[in-house]
Amino acid sequence: MGTPPHCDEPKAEEPIAMCGRYVAATPTEVLVEWFGVEEVKASEAEVPPSWNVAPTREVFAVAESRSAGTRQLGSFRWGLVPSWAKDPSEGARRINARAETVATAPTFRKALRSRRCLVPADAFYEWEKVEGQKKKQPWLVKRADGDLMAFAGLWEAWRDVEGKWLRTCAIITTDAAGPLTDIHHRCPVILERDEWGTWLDRDTTEPADVLPLLTPPEPELLELHRVGTEVGNVKNDDPSLLNSL
Repeated sequence: MGTPPHCDEPKAEEPIAMCGRYVAATPTEVLVEWFGVEEVKASEAEVPPSWNVAPTREVFAVAESRSAGTRQLGSFRWGLVPSWAKDPSEGARRINARAETVATAPTFRKALRSRRCLVPADAFYEWEKVEGQKKKQPWLVKRADGDLMAFAGLWEAWRDVEGKWLRTCAIITTDAAGPLTDIHHRCPVILERDEWGTWLDRDTTEPADVLPLLTPPEPELLELHRVGTEVGNVKNDDPSLLNSL
């Protein structure tokens, strides 16, 4: 999931670098059970399913309530806006955080200490450069075991001049592994179930306690399928995008 040079909302027919698109179509009630969620924000119970999630869209993420210590499922705008940002549009350039620098980067280091989350995903997309061709070949990447992915994420809360709060998130990336390395050199950090508790625990504030979790996936974890170029257009958003070529 390497951050592209410009992570603004993708133009039509413009695939962007990973992680710039993913699939989040699992029903809310399944997410609640899968992640052991104890509370769903009433006003945020419905984030529409999407087979082509793009930056700046509303997405689901799982985080821990500091006051109650419970797991909550809520909506966040994809593209982290630091609390000190002057304008929320800055989040469009911050959809990814690199595992190698997340503990020191001014944009992400505070969130790493106290505002970590899990971003549920069914799969993600990556684009392969094809020699002699201008267009890239899109690939769908999912877990070989069929389970949901839990991307390591960070979240922030930003308040405008009128006092309205905006919650945003970013997905952490690391080195690719296995067959994905033939397509792209970066990959989202995919946390396993036994790592979720540590990652979400807001009483764990030392980077050294969570950074060891930000590792490349096991080579056999992921499987790849070539898909059609329709996914390159953010206006296309339906299950047919997942069809293998």
